[in-house]
Amino acid sequence: MAHILALHAHPDDIEILAGGTLALLAAVGHTITIATATAGEGGSAVHDPAGTGRIRQAEADAAAALIGADYRCLGFADLGVFNDDPSRRVVTELIRSVAPDLVITASPVDYHPDHEAISVLVRDACFAAPVANYRTGPAAATATIPALYFMDSIGGRDREGVRIRRHFAVNVATTFATKQAMLAQHQSQADWVARQHGITDHLADMAAWTRRVGRDFSVDYAEGFRQYRHPPYPTVPVLQGLLGELVVVAET
Repeated sequence: MAHILALHAHPDDIEILAGGTLALLAAVGHTITIATATAGEGGSAVHDPAGTGRIRQAEADAAAALIGADYRCLGFADLGVFNDDPSRRVVTELIRSVAPDLVITASPVDYHPDHEAISVLVRDACFAAPVANYRTGPAAATATIPALYFMDSIGGRDREGVRIRRHFAVNVATTFATKQAMLAQHQSQADWVARQHGITDHLADMAAWTRRVGRDFSVDYAEGFRQYRHPPYPTVPVLQGLLGELVVVAET
């Protein structure tokens, strides 16, 4: 069995973009750790930052529990994730403590600065994890660089609206209901997403997006991914191997 670390910026990002895939992996016995860089304390116009952060971490923990996953928060500030050495050491320590076989993280280009920053931090922390002289904390250096994958950006496009092409998608039709249930745990975001993003129903919006990715791959529901294959990162298709026939590659 494999250990998968999914790390994004805010509570609910992972559920929207990879919840179905993580549910598939968990259902066959793989170990899942879900982590967010921040507690998402910016995501409320009602509660103060500390209160919002507590609410959103509890929601993320409840969502992770639906698939038997562990949830962790790195404690970076919402809208305060930056690619610097102290932050890289925090992310590297997380990777070392989890020792995952593969890491799934945010797209390196996206609409939100925290998304882009955590993507770069995770990429570089994967490289740093086996470097024993890069000291981070009590966790031992990993034996190797873990396989690295990027989720879709929100909307599947970069900041200029250019479509980002995926390497493959995962057919999540059988776990779509679980994905919905995971996102539904993030009750605090219903009003916030309507206010900030103009999305009146964040659950329906997620469903529409997952169906749209599915149409691109001629299945009902799908989630898109890219594998980072630049040397010396692993090029072996680890995630694809774990998911087998659920991986679809013919994007239209």
